[in-house]
Amino acid sequence: MFDHVGFGVTDIARSKAFFLEALRPLGVAAVMEGPYGVGMGRNGKPSLWLFETKEVPARLHIAFAAASRAEVDAFHRAALAAGGKDNGAPGLRPHYHPNYYGAFVIGPDGHNLEAVCHAPE
Repeated sequence: MFDHVGFGVTDIARSKAFFLEALRPLGVAAVMEGPYGVGMGRNGKPSLWLFETKEVPARLHIAFAAASRAEVDAFHRAALAAGGKDNGAPGLRPHYHPNYYGAFVIGPDGHNLEAVCHAPE
């Protein structure tokens, strides 16, 4: 449904560094940057846009698709190493569906970030 999503962050440099490190295991890189913000995505296409704002942004829940459970695990490790706060270790969430494997981390502005794989092991 979405082509891309963008939201404000209070410190663009800090958030850029955090998201790039946390999402690197999912194949995400910075693909565009300018006075309008930074666009991150896969294969040269920006899917996530960050822009700096003086307003404290409303907290969001954003789930990033992972190709494997190993990518979910790597996202969680990388996000914690980048300064994120654990909000749910990697594991199955069978209350969603039997193969829902996700991990959750709170990012620099309090956003609940998730990596999820829906495939069976």
